[in-house]
Amino acid sequence: MEDNKVLFGEVNFRNQRARFGIKQGDRDRHMYVIGKTGMGKTEILKNMVIQDIQAGRGVAFIDPHGDTAEDLPNFVPKERINDVVIFDPSDLDFPIAFNVMDQVDARYRHLVASGLLGVFKKVFGVEVFSARMEYILNNTILALLEFPGATILGINRMLAEKQFREAVVEKITDPLVKAFWTQEFAKYTDRLASEATASVQNKVGQFTSSSLIRNILGQVHSTLDVRKVMDEKKILIMNLSRGKIGEDVSRLLGAMMITKIQLAAMSRADIPEKERASFYLYVDEFQHFATESFANILSEARKFALNLVIAHQYIAQMEEEVQKAVFGNVGTIVTFRVGAEDAEVLEKEFAPEFTANDLVNLAKWQIYLKLMIDGVASNSFSANTLPPWPRPDISYAKEIIDLSRKTYAHPKEEVEKQIGEWSAKIIEPQIRKEPQRPYGQFQQPFQPRERPRAEIDASLRRIPGMPLRDLPAKPSAMSEAGKSNQEIRQPLTSRYLKPRLTQPLNDDYRKAVTREEAQREVSTSVLGRSLQEAIKSGPVDFRGRKITPSSPVSSPAKKPGVLEKAAVDLQDLKKTLDNIVNKKPSLKNDDES
Repeated sequence: MEDNKVLFGEVNFRNQRARFGIKQGDRDRHMYVIGKTGMGKTEILKNMVIQDIQAGRGVAFIDPHGDTAEDLPNFVPKERINDVVIFDPSDLDFPIAFNVMDQVDARYRHLVASGLLGVFKKVFGVEVFSARMEYILNNTILALLEFPGATILGINRMLAEKQFREAVVEKITDPLVKAFWTQEFAKYTDRLASEATASVQNKVGQFTSSSLIRNILGQVHSTLDVRKVMDEKKILIMNLSRGKIGEDVSRLLGAMMITKIQLAAMSRADIPEKERASFYLYVDEFQHFATESFANILSEARKFALNLVIAHQYIAQMEEEVQKAVFGNVGTIVTFRVGAEDAEVLEKEFAPEFTANDLVNLAKWQIYLKLMIDGVASNSFSANTLPPWPRPDISYAKEIIDLSRKTYAHPKEEVEKQIGEWSAKIIEPQIRKEPQRPYGQFQQPFQPRERPRAEIDASLRRIPGMPLRDLPAKPSAMSEAGKSNQEIRQPLTSRYLKPRLTQPLNDDYRKAVTREEAQREVSTSVLGRSLQEAIKSGPVDFRGRKITPSSPVSSPAKKPGVLEKAAVDLQDLKKTLDNIVNKKPSLKNDDES
């Protein structure tokens, strides 16, 4: 291996096998590898990344299969043990903290929101992403990016919890985003808001409900600083084995990592170009993670010293925009055996040396390529890939994994406790609350320490049934001499002021009317008049019709003698009521009178 080259193939030159590679200065134009499965694409990427690791360069390897990611730590030299970051979501006991919303610069918030939207579109499919769904999700992400401690778990929480949403809106400084939440979303009816946000909550909830995703993306403080990884030339190995974590989770995390790497690279604009250390990103089966923003990476990454090596199986896996970006920006193109449709497209790149028929008949480990040499693309030529890179005698894989866990991951129990506390935390609105009272204790009306006498007089109220003539006269000024307002108010309040208590206690006050007061009021009440009329006219039914012994309303089921026993001496009843109305002290029979 030469210091300024990364070897990946060999040719037959004058009956001798000669190895060749790509110079470091030509790698900023990126490298594209395509071919059917099992042809050797992964092996060529593995050989190249091992050389970069052993040469002390900064690299990131995203592996959707997992085999290469598990094997790479065996090739790390002893002096680079501290540089390795193992990102393995299948390590459930020690989840790494990867919060894409953690401390995002205000200049790049729109890029993060756009990148996350692209990730969700890639995972869920563009066909299920409506314009309104994208509109709401974009404003939700932009709002959360300004809220301290926000994670991807806050998306559903902001749409579902009003108190949390109000707390987030208070922190928003972007006038357009704030206007959406305060002027537009706030006017939604409950039904309209539920219909508008249901799709977003369903899609995002599919991932956040998984403890694997939740424990990685739900930690508030990210332990993985991608910008630091790039500047300090660290080694990031991302194991996204679809067999262990599932295809959707693999796509989500891989797309988020590529988006984060893109943003970290663009943030290097704050340092001079000559001081930007080259960083090499390897993505196997990159079509799984190629979002809409991936086209921007290929066109702009060169300025920020981010060099890509990407591989996949066939062209149709890429979206049209990504296809244009690949063939318009990639300098080195390597092809293994491909299908007939891809051969027709690639023939334009490799003509006139090779035809479509040549491309579909390549043997295993055999490649056709156009190599960037000193900034100029060479003519197409054929070669063979190198055999697997020799394994070192001593492996430090165990030490690397243990150190990476200790540095970048946390025990599962601590992570779940932290996320549980964050999810259960209710953001209280800033309003005054009354202290809680013991059960059954009534709330007393507010009374100032000193009340003027005029207010006391004005607040006097008659208890129902008590005539005004029974109220005591207003104390004279002489009798109140030397007494404070408090001493005057106390007996009046306790005896005559109508307390502003709860309804049950007011009912007790109404029942406290004496028997004599009830007798005085019965003569003028509607009930009293009705009773007197009923006595004069005799018994009536519920419709006011007079009841006679021969009336058909009488129940035929009653036993004989009931009417006789229930008959009322109307004369005696009339005398009794007259005595009550005339305020006689006692009731007497006719014989006694």
